[in-house]
Amino acid sequence: MASATDTGSPETSAPDRAPPWERPRPARRFRGLPGSRLGRLILALNLLGLAILVSGALVLNELRRGLVNARIDSLTTQGELIASILNQAATVGEPEPQMDAALATELLQTLSNPKAQRARLFDSKGRLVADSDWMADEVERRDLPPARARDDEEEGFRLMPRIAPPSRQEVERALQREVSAALGGSHQAGMRAGDRGDRVVSVSIPIRHVRAVLGVVTLEASDVDAIIARERAALIPFILIAVAVNVVSSLLLNSLVAQPVLRLARAADRVRAARARAISLPDLARRDDEVGDLTRSLESMTHALSERMDAIEAFAADVAHEIRNPLTSLRSAVETLDLVSDPAARDRLLGILKNDVQRLDRLVTDISNASRLDAELSRDQPRLLDLGRLIADIVATYEATAKPGDVRVEFSPHLGMEAVTVLGREGPLGQVLRNLVDNARSFSPPGDVVTVGLASARGEALVFVSDNGPGIPPENLETVFERFYTSRPKGAAFGGNSGLGLSIARQIAQAHGGALRAENRTGEGGKVLGALFTLTLPEARP
Repeated sequence: MASATDTGSPETSAPDRAPPWERPRPARRFRGLPGSRLGRLILALNLLGLAILVSGALVLNELRRGLVNARIDSLTTQGELIASILNQAATVGEPEPQMDAALATELLQTLSNPKAQRARLFDSKGRLVADSDWMADEVERRDLPPARARDDEEEGFRLMPRIAPPSRQEVERALQREVSAALGGSHQAGMRAGDRGDRVVSVSIPIRHVRAVLGVVTLEASDVDAIIARERAALIPFILIAVAVNVVSSLLLNSLVAQPVLRLARAADRVRAARARAISLPDLARRDDEVGDLTRSLESMTHALSERMDAIEAFAADVAHEIRNPLTSLRSAVETLDLVSDPAARDRLLGILKNDVQRLDRLVTDISNASRLDAELSRDQPRLLDLGRLIADIVATYEATAKPGDVRVEFSPHLGMEAVTVLGREGPLGQVLRNLVDNARSFSPPGDVVTVGLASARGEALVFVSDNGPGIPPENLETVFERFYTSRPKGAAFGGNSGLGLSIARQIAQAHGGALRAENRTGEGGKVLGALFTLTLPEARP
């Protein structure tokens, strides 16, 4: 039999009309990478700008290396050509050849191009014979550095680190090492410092006559700094693109993360300040990322808190209403007691007072238990419980305290169902069973039997509590679980029930992921044989 709590129409349960926190979460895509979606987005955006800079630097580095290598190849080709011509035209003497310095100087002046590169000629001893700068009819011009202000102190300039150019001795030693290596018979090529402190591409080609090295031709190109300057200028677009990507990614992250989190914080502040009962940000709840998950979780949490506040308000109103009735009866009886002189009437009034006091005591006790229920459920951690053992212990307690004529309680599990395991809290579940048994005993005739059954079906543990009483009116099968609802049979003790037992039992069952429902046992002809309460709990495997 389906639970009577399964109500609602298809229109109200449609996904498009359900609250955001109750809608099914969209399936996540792109699960190939570990981490969260926003984490991957942040990582990708941060790496994008870096990748642009690195790729630009690598491309330009390869370009610079290619340009320098091309310059070295060009100088090497020119140097080999000049060395070959000098070997053929400026070599004299047999069998020990020598280089004619005057003729070699004239040839070097003819073959070299002072505007494109600097050419030098060294003899076999490493001494400088000719230099294209000597032969060029030009006046060297250099831009002077900016003038230093008069009031600038020398100490102030010391605070500004500068890269000092190499000294002339260092430049000459580097050139001599290159020439000495070339006099050994091998070609030399590379970059080194020039006379002006700039970087130059230099090649040194030995002038060979058979096996003898007659001298060295050195060619230098000083346009390396210009090449590097052009490369740096070419790197500027990459830098600008990387900066633009970082700016866009920062704005995007601010829009996707910072601003939504700020909206959530402000919404939480509004809830804290009691200007709102729950957080509601549907546009953020529809997002398929961590911010959407956070929004849905906060909306669900605040919605549950709002429902809890409504329940507390309704409970307080019900408590006030239920306590007002016995208080009104007490006041009326107390006011009337002084006016009654008949001993029998006074005894009746005293009985009313006693019953009202008992009813108030019962109400206060049950209200206290109901108010502590949430705290007890949150403090006590669920663990595996043998439901059959728990029922057997409770039934044994009733049997041990039974008096002659009391309603007996029997445990009658289905065959093989003595051991059924659930995940729950022993104290609250024991309270559910006691409330159900006490309710069944209160409707049973003296000396009758209340039966507790146990079964398992489709992964659920089923506990049955049945009696042989008058049953429950069909229209009240759900009403009996409402707070303070009570409909006692004739002859029942006045004030012995507060109407909270079944309400507390259902609340505990739902807190354990289960359900509690009521129905009537019927016999032939639809005759009501008694009430049947069914407690359903998820079964757990040990």
